Amino acid sequence: MSNIGNLKRTDAPMAIPMRLVASLLAGLILCVLLVSFRPFQPASTAIAGGGGDLVNQLGFGALGGVSILAMIVLADPRRLLSLASPLWVVMFGFVFLSTFVAVDPGAAQRAVIFTIIGVLCVVAVLALPPEMDGFSLALIIAATAVLVLSYVGLVVVPDLAKHTAGEIESEHAGLWRGIFAHKNVAGPVMASFAFAGIYLIRRDWRKSGAAILIFALVFVAHTGSKTSTALVPMVILLVMVPGLFGLRILTALLIVAALAGFFCFTIGTLFFPPLHDLLVQMGADATFTGRTSIWQFGLEKLRETPWRGYGLESFWEAAVVRQAENPYYLDWDVRGIVHAHNGYLDIAIAMGVPALICAMVVLVVLPLVDYVRTLRKRENIFLSDFLMMCLTFSLMNAFLESFFFRRADPVWLIVVMACFGLRMTARVPLQSRS
Repeated sequence: MSNIGNLKRTDAPMAIPMRLVASLLAGLILCVLLVSFRPFQPASTAIAGGGGDLVNQLGFGALGGVSILAMIVLADPRRLLSLASPLWVVMFGFVFLSTFVAVDPGAAQRAVIFTIIGVLCVVAVLALPPEMDGFSLALIIAATAVLVLSYVGLVVVPDLAKHTAGEIESEHAGLWRGIFAHKNVAGPVMASFAFAGIYLIRRDWRKSGAAILIFALVFVAHTGSKTSTALVPMVILLVMVPGLFGLRILTALLIVAALAGFFCFTIGTLFFPPLHDLLVQMGADATFTGRTSIWQFGLEKLRETPWRGYGLESFWEAAVVRQAENPYYLDWDVRGIVHAHNGYLDIAIAMGVPALICAMVVLVVLPLVDYVRTLRKRENIFLSDFLMMCLTFSLMNAFLESFFFRRADPVWLIVVMACFGLRMTARVPLQSRS
Protein backbone atom coordinates (compact mmCIF):
# COMPACT_ATOMS: atom_id res chain seq x y z
CA MET A 1 0.00 0.00 0.00
CA SER A 2 2.88 2.28 0.82
CA ASN A 3 4.44 1.70 -2.59
CA ILE A 4 1.17 2.43 -4.35
CA GLY A 5 0.78 5.64 -2.39
CA ASN A 6 4.30 6.73 -3.23
CA LEU A 7 3.74 5.99 -6.92
CA LYS A 8 0.68 8.24 -7.02
CA ARG A 9 2.42 11.06 -5.22
CA THR A 10 5.36 10.79 -7.63
CA ASP A 11 3.33 10.61 -10.83
CA ALA A 12 0.72 13.27 -10.06
CA PRO A 13 3.00 16.30 -10.43
CA MET A 14 4.34 14.96 -13.75
CA ALA A 15 0.88 14.89 -15.37
CA ILE A 16 0.40 18.66 -15.10
CA PRO A 17 3.66 19.73 -16.80
CA MET A 18 3.12 17.28 -19.70
CA ARG A 19 -0.36 18.68 -20.31
CA LEU A 20 1.07 22.17 -20.23
CA VAL A 21 3.95 21.24 -22.53
CA ALA A 22 1.53 19.72 -25.06
CA SER A 23 -0.73 22.79 -24.99
CA LEU A 24 2.16 25.25 -25.26
CA LEU A 25 3.59 23.27 -28.14
CA ALA A 26 0.23 23.35 -29.92
CA GLY A 27 0.12 27.12 -29.38
CA LEU A 28 3.64 27.52 -30.74
CA ILE A 29 2.87 25.48 -33.85
CA LEU A 30 -0.33 27.43 -34.54
CA CYS A 31 1.50 30.70 -33.89
CA VAL A 32 4.24 29.86 -36.40
CA LEU A 33 1.70 28.70 -38.99
CA LEU A 34 -0.16 32.01 -38.82
CA VAL A 35 2.76 34.39 -38.31
CA SER A 36 5.03 32.48 -40.76
CA PHE A 37 8.80 32.78 -40.99
CA ARG A 38 8.53 35.98 -43.03
CA PRO A 39 5.92 38.33 -41.52
CA PHE A 40 5.37 41.83 -42.88
CA GLN A 41 6.13 40.70 -46.43
CA PRO A 42 4.06 42.66 -49.00
CA ALA A 43 2.15 40.72 -51.63
CA SER A 44 4.37 42.16 -54.36
CA THR A 45 7.42 40.39 -52.92
CA ALA A 46 5.86 37.44 -51.07
CA ILE A 47 6.34 33.95 -52.32
CA ALA A 48 2.98 32.41 -53.06
CA GLY A 49 1.98 30.03 -50.35
CA GLY A 50 4.99 30.68 -48.19
CA GLY A 51 7.07 27.76 -49.41
CA GLY A 52 9.24 29.19 -52.19
CA ASP A 53 12.55 30.12 -50.49
CA LEU A 54 15.15 28.47 -48.28
CA VAL A 55 13.95 30.08 -45.03
CA ASN A 56 10.41 28.83 -45.51
CA GLN A 57 11.51 25.42 -46.76
CA LEU A 58 13.77 24.80 -43.77
CA GLY A 59 11.39 26.42 -41.30
CA PHE A 60 8.22 24.60 -42.32
CA GLY A 61 10.13 21.37 -42.82
CA ALA A 62 11.40 21.59 -39.25
CA LEU A 63 7.94 22.56 -37.97
CA GLY A 64 6.49 19.49 -39.67
CA GLY A 65 9.12 17.28 -38.06
CA VAL A 66 8.42 18.76 -34.63
CA SER A 67 4.68 18.25 -35.13
CA ILE A 68 5.07 14.59 -36.09
CA LEU A 69 7.41 13.89 -33.18
CA ALA A 70 5.11 15.69 -30.75
CA MET A 71 2.09 13.68 -31.90
CA ILE A 72 4.00 10.42 -31.47
CA VAL A 73 5.08 11.33 -27.94
CA LEU A 74 2.24 13.45 -26.56
CA ALA A 75 -0.99 12.97 -28.53
CA ASP A 76 -3.85 10.67 -27.57
CA PRO A 77 -3.89 7.84 -30.18
CA ARG A 78 -7.69 7.71 -30.07
CA ARG A 79 -7.92 11.36 -30.98
CA LEU A 80 -5.40 10.94 -33.79
CA LEU A 81 -7.38 8.00 -35.13
CA SER A 82 -10.57 10.07 -35.11
CA LEU A 83 -8.91 12.64 -37.38
CA ALA A 84 -8.02 10.09 -40.06
CA SER A 85 -10.20 10.35 -43.17
CA PRO A 86 -10.01 8.11 -46.27
CA LEU A 87 -11.65 10.76 -48.45
CA TRP A 88 -8.90 13.24 -47.57
CA VAL A 89 -6.42 10.64 -48.82
CA VAL A 90 -8.37 10.47 -52.08
CA MET A 91 -8.38 14.27 -52.26
CA PHE A 92 -4.63 14.47 -51.89
CA GLY A 93 -4.39 11.75 -54.51
CA PHE A 94 -6.04 14.17 -56.93
CA VAL A 95 -3.69 16.93 -55.78
CA PHE A 96 -0.61 14.77 -56.36
CA LEU A 97 -1.80 13.48 -59.75
CA SER A 98 -2.28 17.05 -60.92
CA THR A 99 1.45 17.68 -60.50
CA PHE A 100 2.25 15.39 -63.44
CA VAL A 101 0.51 17.73 -65.89
CA ALA A 102 1.90 20.88 -64.28
CA VAL A 103 4.25 23.19 -66.17
CA ASP A 104 6.97 22.37 -63.64
CA PRO A 105 6.15 18.97 -62.06
CA GLY A 106 9.05 19.20 -59.59
CA ALA A 107 7.94 22.58 -58.25
CA ALA A 108 4.33 21.39 -58.07
CA GLN A 109 5.32 18.28 -56.13
CA ARG A 110 7.29 20.40 -53.68
CA ALA A 111 4.15 22.49 -53.25
CA VAL A 112 2.20 19.32 -52.43
CA ILE A 113 4.80 18.35 -49.82
CA PHE A 114 4.51 21.74 -48.11
CA THR A 115 0.72 21.53 -48.26
CA ILE A 116 0.83 18.13 -46.54
CA ILE A 117 3.26 19.49 -43.94
CA GLY A 118 0.80 22.30 -43.23
CA VAL A 119 -2.04 19.79 -42.77
CA LEU A 120 0.08 17.67 -40.40
CA CYS A 121 0.91 20.75 -38.34
CA VAL A 122 -2.78 21.63 -38.05
CA VAL A 123 -3.59 18.07 -37.02
CA ALA A 124 -0.96 18.43 -34.29
CA VAL A 125 -2.62 21.61 -33.04
CA LEU A 126 -5.89 19.69 -32.66
CA ALA A 127 -4.42 16.47 -31.28
CA LEU A 128 -1.83 17.72 -28.78
CA PRO A 129 -3.90 19.57 -26.14
CA PRO A 130 -5.28 16.86 -23.81
CA GLU A 131 -8.32 18.98 -22.94
CA MET A 132 -10.06 22.07 -24.26
CA ASP A 133 -8.42 24.37 -21.73
CA GLY A 134 -5.16 23.53 -23.46
CA PHE A 135 -6.67 24.21 -26.89
CA SER A 136 -8.01 27.53 -25.63
CA LEU A 137 -4.54 28.41 -24.40
CA ALA A 138 -3.12 27.57 -27.84
CA LEU A 139 -5.71 29.85 -29.48
CA ILE A 140 -4.86 32.69 -27.10
CA ILE A 141 -1.13 32.32 -27.76
CA ALA A 142 -1.57 32.44 -31.54
CA ALA A 143 -4.19 35.20 -31.54
CA THR A 144 -2.19 37.36 -29.14
CA ALA A 145 0.98 36.98 -31.19
CA VAL A 146 -0.73 37.90 -34.46
CA LEU A 147 -2.73 40.79 -32.99
CA VAL A 148 0.18 42.29 -31.04
CA LEU A 149 2.60 42.04 -33.98
CA SER A 150 0.01 43.48 -36.38
CA TYR A 151 -0.94 46.43 -34.16
CA VAL A 152 2.69 47.16 -33.26
CA GLY A 153 3.51 47.00 -36.95
CA LEU A 154 0.97 49.73 -37.69
CA VAL A 155 3.05 52.04 -35.49
CA VAL A 156 6.61 50.81 -36.02
CA VAL A 157 6.55 49.77 -39.70
CA PRO A 158 3.36 51.31 -41.14
CA ASP A 159 4.57 50.93 -44.74
CA LEU A 160 4.67 47.17 -44.22
CA ALA A 161 1.61 46.79 -42.00
CA LYS A 162 -0.55 48.86 -44.36
CA HIS A 163 -1.04 48.92 -48.09
CA THR A 164 0.72 51.84 -49.76
CA ALA A 165 0.17 53.95 -52.85
CA GLY A 166 3.36 52.59 -54.40
CA GLU A 167 1.95 49.08 -54.83
CA ILE A 168 0.26 47.66 -57.90
CA GLU A 169 -3.13 47.91 -56.18
CA SER A 170 -2.66 51.55 -55.21
CA GLU A 171 -6.36 51.91 -54.49
CA HIS A 172 -5.77 49.93 -51.29
CA ALA A 173 -3.42 52.54 -49.85
CA GLY A 174 -3.90 53.00 -46.11
CA LEU A 175 -5.81 49.76 -45.57
CA TRP A 176 -4.51 47.50 -42.81
CA ARG A 177 -2.90 44.14 -43.51
CA GLY A 178 -0.78 43.68 -40.37
CA ILE A 179 1.81 40.92 -40.61
CA PHE A 180 0.12 39.46 -43.69
CA ALA A 181 0.89 39.96 -47.36
CA HIS A 182 -2.53 41.35 -48.25
CA LYS A 183 -5.69 42.67 -46.63
CA ASN A 184 -7.62 39.78 -48.18
CA VAL A 185 -5.57 37.42 -46.01
CA ALA A 186 -5.63 39.62 -42.92
CA GLY A 187 -9.43 40.01 -43.03
CA PRO A 188 -10.33 36.29 -42.92
CA VAL A 189 -7.69 35.50 -40.28
CA MET A 190 -8.90 38.32 -38.03
CA ALA A 191 -12.49 37.22 -38.60
CA SER A 192 -11.51 33.75 -37.37
CA PHE A 193 -9.98 35.36 -34.28
CA ALA A 194 -13.29 37.13 -33.68
CA PHE A 195 -15.02 33.73 -33.77
CA ALA A 196 -12.32 32.44 -31.41
CA GLY A 197 -13.14 35.28 -29.03
CA ILE A 198 -16.78 34.18 -28.95
CA TYR A 199 -15.66 30.61 -28.33
CA LEU A 200 -13.48 31.67 -25.40
CA ILE A 201 -16.27 33.79 -23.90
CA ARG A 202 -18.66 30.83 -24.07
CA ARG A 203 -16.06 28.74 -22.24
CA ASP A 204 -15.97 31.39 -19.46
CA TRP A 205 -12.59 32.77 -20.52
CA ARG A 206 -14.34 36.11 -20.72
CA LYS A 207 -11.53 38.65 -20.41
CA SER A 208 -9.19 37.09 -22.94
CA GLY A 209 -12.09 36.23 -25.24
CA ALA A 210 -13.55 39.74 -25.16
CA ALA A 211 -10.14 41.32 -25.80
CA ILE A 212 -9.45 39.09 -28.80
CA LEU A 213 -12.98 39.64 -30.15
CA ILE A 214 -12.77 43.44 -29.94
CA PHE A 215 -9.26 43.85 -31.33
CA ALA A 216 -9.97 41.39 -34.14
CA LEU A 217 -13.20 43.13 -35.17
CA VAL A 218 -11.50 46.54 -35.19
CA PHE A 219 -8.78 45.14 -37.44
CA VAL A 220 -11.30 43.55 -39.81
CA ALA A 221 -13.05 46.91 -40.19
CA HIS A 222 -9.76 48.63 -41.07
CA THR A 223 -8.79 46.09 -43.73
CA GLY A 224 -11.38 47.74 -45.93
CA SER A 225 -12.61 44.29 -46.93
CA LYS A 226 -16.33 44.71 -47.45
CA THR A 227 -16.72 40.95 -47.82
CA SER A 228 -15.12 40.17 -44.45
CA THR A 229 -16.91 43.00 -42.66
CA ALA A 230 -20.31 41.87 -43.94
CA LEU A 231 -19.71 38.14 -43.48
CA VAL A 232 -18.66 38.20 -39.82
CA PRO A 233 -22.06 39.16 -38.31
CA MET A 234 -23.88 37.11 -40.94
CA VAL A 235 -21.91 33.95 -40.11
CA ILE A 236 -22.30 34.47 -36.35
CA LEU A 237 -26.08 34.69 -36.70
CA LEU A 238 -26.23 31.81 -39.17
CA VAL A 239 -24.40 29.40 -36.89
CA MET A 240 -25.08 30.62 -33.37
CA VAL A 241 -28.80 31.38 -33.39
CA PRO A 242 -30.10 27.95 -34.50
CA GLY A 243 -27.30 26.29 -32.53
CA LEU A 244 -28.44 27.88 -29.28
CA PHE A 245 -31.74 26.04 -29.66
CA GLY A 246 -30.07 22.77 -30.65
CA LEU A 247 -31.26 23.08 -34.27
CA ARG A 248 -28.01 21.94 -35.82
CA ILE A 249 -29.71 20.42 -38.86
CA LEU A 250 -31.31 23.81 -39.52
CA THR A 251 -27.88 25.44 -39.29
CA ALA A 252 -26.50 23.01 -41.87
CA LEU A 253 -29.43 23.64 -44.22
CA LEU A 254 -29.09 27.41 -43.86
CA ILE A 255 -25.37 27.18 -44.65
CA VAL A 256 -26.07 25.11 -47.76
CA ALA A 257 -28.68 27.67 -48.84
CA ALA A 258 -26.27 30.54 -48.19
CA LEU A 259 -23.51 28.86 -50.21
CA ALA A 260 -25.94 28.26 -53.07
CA GLY A 261 -26.91 31.93 -52.94
CA PHE A 262 -23.26 33.01 -53.00
CA PHE A 263 -22.67 30.80 -56.03
CA CYS A 264 -25.69 32.18 -57.89
CA PHE A 265 -24.81 35.82 -57.26
CA THR A 266 -21.06 35.55 -57.95
CA ILE A 267 -19.70 33.17 -60.59
CA GLY A 268 -23.25 31.91 -61.15
CA THR A 269 -24.11 35.17 -62.92
CA LEU A 270 -22.08 33.85 -65.87
CA PHE A 271 -24.40 30.82 -66.10
CA PHE A 272 -27.63 32.69 -65.34
CA PRO A 273 -27.66 36.13 -67.08
CA PRO A 274 -30.91 37.24 -65.37
CA LEU A 275 -29.04 37.20 -62.05
CA HIS A 276 -26.41 39.49 -63.56
CA ASP A 277 -29.15 41.83 -64.74
CA LEU A 278 -30.68 41.79 -61.25
CA LEU A 279 -27.36 42.87 -59.69
CA VAL A 280 -27.10 45.70 -62.22
CA GLN A 281 -30.63 46.87 -61.39
CA MET A 282 -29.75 46.81 -57.69
CA GLY A 283 -26.81 49.12 -58.35
CA ALA A 284 -24.22 46.52 -57.29
CA ASP A 285 -20.89 45.97 -59.03
CA ALA A 286 -21.91 43.04 -61.22
CA THR A 287 -18.28 42.48 -62.29
CA PHE A 288 -17.06 42.06 -58.69
CA THR A 289 -14.10 44.38 -59.38
CA GLY A 290 -13.32 42.69 -62.69
CA ARG A 291 -13.56 39.15 -61.36
CA THR A 292 -16.21 38.08 -63.87
CA SER A 293 -13.69 38.58 -66.67
CA ILE A 294 -11.24 36.27 -64.88
CA TRP A 295 -13.96 33.69 -64.26
CA GLN A 296 -15.15 33.76 -67.87
CA PHE A 297 -11.63 33.29 -69.19
CA GLY A 298 -10.95 30.46 -66.71
CA LEU A 299 -14.20 28.66 -67.54
CA GLU A 300 -13.46 28.88 -71.28
CA LYS A 301 -10.05 27.26 -70.79
CA LEU A 302 -11.47 24.66 -68.38
CA ARG A 303 -13.84 23.44 -71.09
CA GLU A 304 -10.77 22.42 -73.13
CA THR A 305 -9.54 19.96 -70.47
CA PRO A 306 -12.25 19.45 -67.84
CA TRP A 307 -11.16 16.01 -66.60
CA ARG A 308 -7.54 16.61 -65.61
CA GLY A 309 -7.11 20.39 -65.50
CA TYR A 310 -3.83 22.19 -66.14
CA GLY A 311 -1.82 21.07 -63.10
CA LEU A 312 -1.28 22.40 -59.60
CA GLU A 313 -0.10 26.03 -59.47
CA SER A 314 0.36 26.06 -63.24
CA PHE A 315 -2.50 27.55 -65.21
CA TRP A 316 -2.14 31.26 -64.49
CA GLU A 317 1.64 31.13 -65.06
CA ALA A 318 1.44 28.89 -68.13
CA ALA A 319 1.86 29.86 -71.77
CA VAL A 320 -1.82 29.13 -72.38
CA VAL A 321 -2.51 32.29 -70.34
CA ARG A 322 0.64 34.41 -70.55
CA GLN A 323 0.99 34.07 -74.34
CA ALA A 324 -2.69 34.10 -75.19
CA GLU A 325 -4.05 36.73 -77.51
CA ASN A 326 -5.49 39.76 -75.76
CA PRO A 327 -9.03 38.75 -74.74
CA TYR A 328 -10.53 41.94 -76.16
CA TYR A 329 -14.07 40.78 -75.41
CA LEU A 330 -13.38 40.91 -71.66
CA ASP A 331 -13.39 43.98 -69.45
CA TRP A 332 -9.94 43.13 -68.06
CA ASP A 333 -6.73 41.74 -69.55
CA VAL A 334 -6.42 38.61 -67.41
CA ARG A 335 -2.98 37.58 -68.64
CA GLY A 336 -1.21 38.93 -65.55
CA ILE A 337 -3.57 37.43 -62.96
CA VAL A 338 -2.08 35.04 -60.37
CA HIS A 339 -5.27 33.14 -59.50
CA ALA A 340 -8.96 33.03 -60.38
CA HIS A 341 -10.24 34.93 -57.32
CA ASN A 342 -12.53 31.95 -56.87
CA GLY A 343 -11.20 28.98 -54.94
CA TYR A 344 -13.63 26.47 -56.44
CA LEU A 345 -12.80 27.46 -60.01
CA ASP A 346 -9.08 27.25 -59.25
CA ILE A 347 -9.48 23.67 -57.98
CA ALA A 348 -11.24 22.67 -61.22
CA ILE A 349 -8.68 24.47 -63.39
CA ALA A 350 -5.75 22.88 -61.56
CA MET A 351 -7.05 19.33 -61.02
CA GLY A 352 -10.19 18.87 -63.10
CA VAL A 353 -13.91 18.63 -62.39
CA PRO A 354 -13.70 15.21 -60.64
CA ALA A 355 -11.26 16.72 -58.12
CA LEU A 356 -13.63 19.65 -57.58
CA ILE A 357 -16.43 17.20 -56.76
CA CYS A 358 -14.17 15.40 -54.25
CA ALA A 359 -13.14 18.76 -52.77
CA MET A 360 -16.78 19.75 -52.29
CA VAL A 361 -17.32 16.52 -50.37
CA VAL A 362 -14.34 16.94 -48.01
CA LEU A 363 -14.67 20.71 -47.58
CA VAL A 364 -18.46 21.09 -47.44
CA VAL A 365 -20.45 17.87 -47.13
CA LEU A 366 -18.39 15.96 -44.56
CA PRO A 367 -17.91 18.94 -42.21
CA LEU A 368 -21.63 19.70 -42.28
CA VAL A 369 -22.45 16.06 -41.50
CA ASP A 370 -19.90 16.09 -38.68
CA TYR A 371 -21.39 19.33 -37.34
CA VAL A 372 -24.87 17.82 -37.20
CA ARG A 373 -23.47 14.67 -35.56
CA THR A 374 -21.46 16.57 -32.93
CA LEU A 375 -21.53 14.74 -29.61
CA ARG A 376 -23.91 16.40 -27.14
CA LYS A 377 -21.12 17.41 -24.78
CA ARG A 378 -20.57 21.01 -23.69
CA GLU A 379 -17.01 21.23 -25.02
CA ASN A 380 -17.84 19.45 -28.27
CA ILE A 381 -20.71 21.84 -28.97
CA PHE A 382 -18.70 24.96 -28.23
CA LEU A 383 -15.77 23.84 -30.37
CA SER A 384 -17.95 22.71 -33.29
CA ASP A 385 -19.79 26.06 -33.34
CA PHE A 386 -16.47 27.92 -33.41
CA LEU A 387 -15.04 25.76 -36.19
CA MET A 388 -18.25 25.91 -38.23
CA MET A 389 -18.16 29.72 -38.10
CA CYS A 390 -14.57 29.66 -39.37
CA LEU A 391 -15.42 27.19 -42.13
CA THR A 392 -18.63 28.89 -43.23
CA PHE A 393 -16.86 32.24 -43.48
CA SER A 394 -14.05 30.71 -45.53
CA LEU A 395 -16.36 28.77 -47.87
CA MET A 396 -18.28 31.96 -48.63
CA ASN A 397 -15.12 34.01 -49.00
CA ALA A 398 -13.79 31.41 -51.46
CA PHE A 399 -16.32 32.58 -54.05
CA LEU A 400 -14.26 35.79 -54.32
CA GLU A 401 -10.77 34.70 -53.24
CA SER A 402 -8.53 31.68 -53.82
CA PHE A 403 -6.67 29.85 -51.06
CA PHE A 404 -7.59 26.15 -51.19
CA PHE A 405 -4.58 23.79 -51.15
CA ARG A 406 -2.13 26.70 -51.14
CA ARG A 407 0.70 25.35 -49.01
CA ALA A 408 0.95 27.37 -45.79
CA ASP A 409 -1.63 30.05 -46.62
CA PRO A 410 -3.12 31.02 -43.21
CA VAL A 411 -6.69 31.05 -44.53
CA TRP A 412 -6.29 27.58 -46.01
CA LEU A 413 -4.83 26.27 -42.74
CA ILE A 414 -7.85 27.61 -40.84
CA VAL A 415 -10.09 25.71 -43.27
CA VAL A 416 -8.09 22.54 -42.58
CA MET A 417 -8.37 23.08 -38.83
CA ALA A 418 -12.14 23.50 -39.15
CA CYS A 419 -12.64 20.39 -41.28
CA PHE A 420 -10.53 18.07 -39.13
CA GLY A 421 -11.70 19.69 -35.89
CA LEU A 422 -15.35 19.10 -36.78
CA ARG A 423 -14.48 15.49 -37.52
CA MET A 424 -13.04 15.25 -34.00
CA THR A 425 -16.08 16.83 -32.31
CA ALA A 426 -18.34 14.20 -33.88
CA ARG A 427 -16.25 11.27 -32.64
CA VAL A 428 -14.36 12.04 -29.41
CA PRO A 429 -15.84 13.35 -26.13
CA LEU A 430 -13.82 16.47 -25.32
CA GLN A 431 -13.01 17.31 -21.73
CA SER A 432 -12.25 20.41 -19.69
CA ARG A 433 -10.00 20.47 -16.64
CA SER A 434 -12.27 23.05 -15.04
